Amino acid sequence: MAGAQSAPGPLEIDGRKVLTLVSNDPPGLRCNNNIQVAAELANTYKVPILIYPVSFMPPGTKAPIVWFGGENIAQSGGKLNGMISYTELADRFEVEGVARQDKSGLLMTPAVNGSFEALKQSIKGK
Repeated sequence: MAGAQSAPGPLEIDGRKVLTLVSNDPPGLRCNNNIQVAAELANTYKVPILIYPVSFMPPGTKAPIVWFGGENIAQSGGKLNGMISYTELADRFEVEGVARQDKSGLLMTPAVNGSFEALKQSIKGK
């Protein structure tokens, strides 16, 4: 891909850096992973998340691509081959002082998390 592509949409909302995802349309394995990671992060951190289908991006855009506050952190065929992980981003959020939710969302509770993990495994074909 020639040159670095800019993140679509706002880089910050209400003074908070935006986590921006561009996913294939329909999403594939890496895109589904990124959306799941974003959902998990939203259960712990106050981070605005925008998701764009690649069909709304300039022609030739390869997805998945992820930005945080406008910085490209993952890109298909490049950094992390477009796939993010909860641990890497949570570590980054901690270092940058991203605010935490006042209480954790339901996604990470044992009652929901077991079903969520089973869903993730089924999406991965395991």
